[in-house]
Amino acid sequence: MESKKSYTAIKVLFSYVALLALVVTVGWFLYSENVVYNKLEDKIAFEKTKILRVSKLFSNVYKTESLARKTIQTNSDKDFKSYVIETDSLRARIDTLKQIVTTDYQKILLDSVTYLLSEKTKNIQQLKTIKNKADDEVSVNTAIDEITKMEFKLRKLELQDFTKNPNQLGSYQKNVLQKYVDYLNQNIPDDSTNTLSKQASDSILANSKKLLSSVKMRAEKKKESLNFEENKLLKNEIAISEQLRKVLRIIEREIIINSIKNNSLKEKSLRKVNEIVTASAIIGLVLTIFFSILIVSDYSKSQLYKKQLEIANFKTKNLLKSREQLISTVSHDLKTPLSTIVGYSELLDNSEVNTKQSYFIKNIKNSSEYITQLVQDLLDFSKIEAGKITIEKVPFLLSEVIEEVAKSIQTVYNQKNIDLIIHVNEKLNAKIVGDRFRLKQILSNIIGNAYKFTDEGFIKISAYPSENNQFFIITIQDTGIGIEKGNQKLVFEEFAQANEGIEKKYGGTGLGLSICQKIISILGGTLQLESTFGKGSTFEIQLPLLFDTSSNLINETKRPILQNTKAQTFIVIDDDINLLNLTSGVLRQEKHQVLSFNSATKALEAIQKTNFDFVITDIQMPEMDGFMFLQNLKNSAAYSSQPVIALTGRTDLEASVYADAGFITVVKKPYSPKILLDTIRIILENDTLPQTEIYDAKENISSQLYSLNTLKEFLGNDTTALKDVLKSFVESSNENLAALENAISEKNIIEIKAIAHRITPMFKQIEARKIGEILKTLESTDFELSEAKVIYKDLKKQIDSLFESLEKEIV
Repeated sequence: MESKKSYTAIKVLFSYVALLALVVTVGWFLYSENVVYNKLEDKIAFEKTKILRVSKLFSNVYKTESLARKTIQTNSDKDFKSYVIETDSLRARIDTLKQIVTTDYQKILLDSVTYLLSEKTKNIQQLKTIKNKADDEVSVNTAIDEITKMEFKLRKLELQDFTKNPNQLGSYQKNVLQKYVDYLNQNIPDDSTNTLSKQASDSILANSKKLLSSVKMRAEKKKESLNFEENKLLKNEIAISEQLRKVLRIIEREIIINSIKNNSLKEKSLRKVNEIVTASAIIGLVLTIFFSILIVSDYSKSQLYKKQLEIANFKTKNLLKSREQLISTVSHDLKTPLSTIVGYSELLDNSEVNTKQSYFIKNIKNSSEYITQLVQDLLDFSKIEAGKITIEKVPFLLSEVIEEVAKSIQTVYNQKNIDLIIHVNEKLNAKIVGDRFRLKQILSNIIGNAYKFTDEGFIKISAYPSENNQFFIITIQDTGIGIEKGNQKLVFEEFAQANEGIEKKYGGTGLGLSICQKIISILGGTLQLESTFGKGSTFEIQLPLLFDTSSNLINETKRPILQNTKAQTFIVIDDDINLLNLTSGVLRQEKHQVLSFNSATKALEAIQKTNFDFVITDIQMPEMDGFMFLQNLKNSAAYSSQPVIALTGRTDLEASVYADAGFITVVKKPYSPKILLDTIRIILENDTLPQTEIYDAKENISSQLYSLNTLKEFLGNDTTALKDVLKSFVESSNENLAALENAISEKNIIEIKAIAHRITPMFKQIEARKIGEILKTLESTDFELSEAKVIYKDLKKQIDSLFESLEKEIV
């Protein structure tokens, strides 16, 4: 697939950044406009406040004008005082308004209003003074009127004395009344009380009246002058009031104009906000559409690349699978001829050969061992790469494992002058839980390398727990050739050596340390290297530490013994006819009565009609397994707490599972007659049962094809019986092989597993370990169906080779 870079993530990020920038920018603009808008709102509110105050000023001005007119009309000091108080109040309000106006022009106008108010007050004071002077003329007129009245009283009568409105009378009536008035004036009697003569009194009154008239004339002239002044002052008053109102209107107009201007700015700000929001929405929409198109385009491309990647991945998996199949096929096909080469090499080496032939044999053995190791490494590497490696957790003593591996490798290199030092911390003397086999595999590789690359000196192996007791650490230190610092990482890579000279001088595949590191990683640990070129290397293995705190063994149990300790009746059940015959034969040799069944169902039917003392049953059987058989047995009337022993090759169940089900103990396949008979004897003698480990221990696959020692022990070294058992074993195995081949062709995994489980114990019983390992692989279903045919082919070869040898035993 063409390698192409995808910038989808960058585009998505950039789109989010662009939209975020747009949001921030718009937010900033909106915030700025909001600040301006709020300021305009404050200004408008402020201008409204000024308008209200100016309106109140108008009201106060009208009130002062009213008081002024009243003062002018009444010329009252009280009214004038009220006017002065209202004027002072108006002046104070003007001063307050002056503090909040913003322009100098408005302040000048307010100052002019204050000035006009002062002028108006002065004008009213002058009018009041003129009014007071006009009152003197009134007094003169009053005096003349009084003298006239005195004159009337002293001498003359007039028409007004008889009628209020003589002009409204008719001419006749008026003439008659006038004649009467004249007649009365001529006949008025003299007042005897007056000391003055009539002529003197008339003279006095006439002169007084003349004088007062003269005064009146001068007062009238003065009045005219005062009237002129009063009119002038009134005009002044009107002008001042008009000017005052004009000034206030100008101020009001200025304020209103400012308010209108602020309202206009407010509307402009709102329009700007709307424009910003609209523009930002449009830009956001455009950006969204633009980046959506880009992202959708990239998504389409990524989908295309994904499909291409899936196709490439499928091809890669097929290639890897093909590689695994190839490695598996080649490895399995190489094992059989390698075993033959190794076997014949041993035979040749043990025969009479000359020095040259011995040299040739040694080279053949070395080459075959190299190929054997390569095949094993390839198989392990293939399993690790495929993720098919299985990890077990069983209790073991770390010191025993280290010593066993180290001692076995030491014997191979005993010609070298190398001291082996082993030190295990006392805290690790207790059993720990882990994968014993994988640890041995790791140690074998690293300790083997230490011996291989060390000519003299020492190899020191130390084991101790970490400070937090969460891990245990194993260090392997040697005084070998060491590794250059630049090549220390290289040794952990596949098919790699520290340098080219090592492979030529020491050999090796370059897979060992890589496999060790991968296995240690799977186990949850680490592998580290410290090395000095020319001085030696130290490998440090760190693995999780878990002490064996729970009991993984069958608990010690005591059962009531039977009164008859000699001959017992045994029910033996096993679906493998060969093992069934062996177990039954061992018990019969001990003079016990045995009823054997290859089906648990048939055994249950027979038990109902038979008295028995013991039951020995296989666990994994078709139709009904051992657990179900025991459960049904307990529910039957024939059962009265007779001991039931389990025979099993399974390693995936804890001992407590068997104990909880009701089994008295477990005998693990393959087993020897001695183990079986000792177990029965202990139960009959009511002694403590042995603690039997039920975990699967990895067995060393030796070059030995088989061993009949255990089988002979079963049969009491009876040659005839041995031949019969072997003959029966060969026949039944051939039948099972045919059934296995048929199950593989039908891809029936369940049947494959069942057949493999059924025939495995007998092969293990005769110690055909290579065949046992192959069958175990089939039993655990740790294989692909495509590999089954290859595995079967290898199994068939191994069994055919075994049966060839067994035929010789039979003959």
